[in-house]
Amino acid sequence: MVEVIFEERFKRLFSKIKDPLTKEKIIKQISKIRENPEVGKPMRYSKKGTRELYISPFRLSYFYDASNKIAYILDLYHKDEQ
Repeated sequence: MVEVIFEERFKRLFSKIKDPLTKEKIIKQISKIRENPEVGKPMRYSKKGTRELYISPFRLSYFYDASNKIAYILDLYHKDEQ
């Protein structure tokens, strides 16, 4: 298992979500990242080095530092805002 660190941007956006079902889905995906940090899709181009998980209708962006076994949860954004 890896340590998970939440960035301020993610904390702010997560607190604004009102739907408890969506929050629960996000928490489940974070626990998947904690167990297997390479579960997300590796990104390319300007987001190279990060990974993403799709949680309808959002995308959860994170960075995994394998040498220190830390996953940084970076951002949560709407699918249409790419």
